[in-house]
This record gives sequence, C-alpha cells and structure tokens, in this order.
Amino acid sequence: MTTIKTVAPIRPWRPTKRDYTLQIAIIIGSLVASYLLVANTGFEGRLSLVIFFGFFAVVALAILSGLRRGKEAAKDAVMAGAAYTGIFALLLPVVSMLWTVISRGTAAIYDGFFTTDMSQDPFSSPLDAGGIKHALIGTLWLIAIALIISVPLGILTALYLTEIKGPGSALIRFLVQAMSGIPSIVAGLFIYSALISGTGRGFSGFMGALALSILMIPTVARTAEEVLKLVPAEYREAGLALGATQWKTVALVVIPAAKSGLVTAVILGVARIAGETAPLLFTTGGADNTNLNPLDGNMGTIPFYIWKALIDGSPEAASRAWAGIFILMLAVLSLFALARFLSRASIVK
Repeated sequence: MTTIKTVAPIRPWRPTKRDYTLQIAIIIGSLVASYLLVANTGFEGRLSLVIFFGFFAVVALAILSGLRRGKEAAKDAVMAGAAYTGIFALLLPVVSMLWTVISRGTAAIYDGFFTTDMSQDPFSSPLDAGGIKHALIGTLWLIAIALIISVPLGILTALYLTEIKGPGSALIRFLVQAMSGIPSIVAGLFIYSALISGTGRGFSGFMGALALSILMIPTVARTAEEVLKLVPAEYREAGLALGATQWKTVALVVIPAAKSGLVTAVILGVARIAGETAPLLFTTGGADNTNLNPLDGNMGTIPFYIWKALIDGSPEAASRAWAGIFILMLAVLSLFALARFLSRASIVK
C-alpha cells in the first residue's frame, strides 16, 4: 500500500520568518547608524536622520537581496526601499505637526475656556482666565450665514450647468473656475471697498459672511456639478418618459439621487472657509466680547482670535493661539472625515 504524503505548497514570493528577522535587523541597524552619524557630525535635525536612515536601509536591503536572489531582486529592493522611505518622509512632518498642535493646544484649555470671552482679560493674562466663547459664536454665525447664501447659489449654478445647459454655460463655468482660484484676501477687500468703505456701514459679522460666501460658492458649485454628472442619464429619461416636466424630474429624481454628494459639497465648502483669516481682517473688525448680533458691531472669530493672540507676543497669548489652532484643526478634520464618509456612502448606493 502506497502512502501519499501531502506537501504544503511553496510560495517563494512570500518572505519567510528569517527574511522578516533580517529586515528588522537591517532597519534597527540603519536607524542606529544614522543616529550615531548625525550625533557625531555637523548634520542636525530630523531631516538629516531620515535621509541617512533611508540611504543605509536601502543600500543594506539591496545588498542582502542581491546576495540571496540576484541582480533583479536587488533592483526590486532598491525601489521598494525608496518607496517606503518616501512614505515615511511624507508622514513625518504630518505626524510632527499634529503632535505639536495637540501638545501645545491642549495646554491653554481649562474648564471655563469655552464659556468665557476675552472682554475682561488681555491675551497675556494667566491661562486660567478668559476663553474663546466669543470666537466660537462668531464663527458659527458666519458659517450659518455663508451657508444660507452659498448653498442655494452654488447648487442652482451646478443644476444650470448640468441640467439646463443654456446660453452662457461655458462663461459661467469659466467664472466659477476663476473664482475658485482668487486669493482669499481679494474677497475681503472687495466687500470692504464695495459695502464698508465710504458707505457709513461699519464692520459686522454679516460683512464677513459675505466675503466667505464669495470663497464658498465656487467650491460648492464645482463639487455639486461633478456629483450631478454621476447621476445616470437613464434616471432623467425615465422621469421625462413618465410625463414629468424637466424641473419635476430634477427636483424629484436627480436631486434625491445625488443627495449624499450634494451634502458632501456643502461640507467641503464649509471646510474651505472655516480657517480663513485674511477676508475677516477687512470685514468683521474682530472683537474680544461676545456679540450675538451679526448685523451690528464687530464680531470675533476663531481665525481672528488666533491672529490677535499671535501678534500679542506673550507666552500666554501664544498658548491661546495654539489652543485656537487645535480647535480649528479638529473642526476641519471632522468636516473632511464626514465628507469622506458621505462620499463613500453615495458611491456604495
């Protein structure tokens, strides 16, 4: 009786435990060698450490692969090592920036940071006094007004470009693309020269919202246009075939089908304007007290709060600026994460 022995298939393209061990040893040895080189020579900084580490690791992995598997394996190791080194070099400043903002930004946050303003305390006062309440309220007011102005205009513009395609579509598309590239300070200067300077009107939150709307409309319009193009033409043809007019087809078929994408366009538009400072310097005037009326009086915002804290120059003011940056970063990251989630949900549907 012949016994048949089952042999596990050999997969030469998968690294063995020995390969993993050697690679880890090479990485550790390269890190130690680059650290010693930077510490005992005139080179300084993290960038030098990353460059030497990548060079030593790539060379060592290429030599090892060449000795074990030949010339082609050595080339493959060089390209793979260069790719991993590039990824690490790209992530290093991002991680460093996030760590700096988080570590410095949380230092000035205390129990009353979100419930008090700076009307009674200068920016150089101790970190257990004053807060960001006025800037949070002002930012929410500006974003709300900008949404009311920009969302209808942006979505209607996108509908005109994708559904109506009437006269002037090419010109409107060109103007939308041109507006998306203008510097943000131009929007503030336009509102200042047209509606504030020489008219008797003072600074207010509404003027700042108008400047932000100029920046938000192109983002909403361009994103909404791309989203509406993804709606299959069969949906429109089915609505028209059932006897619906064009505007009913758009309102009851096209827009519901693109609902998630349109929400994403709005969120991206908010993220576009949330951290803008330059337009607000010429429109809101800034304020250290809480102003609940966006139509009258100077109004503070988070970007203006950060700018004013930085120009103060004291260590306490710098800590307050980092706290404002931390809050603004969390808001923008949350908006982009929500936009990403909604865009993926729309693709799945």
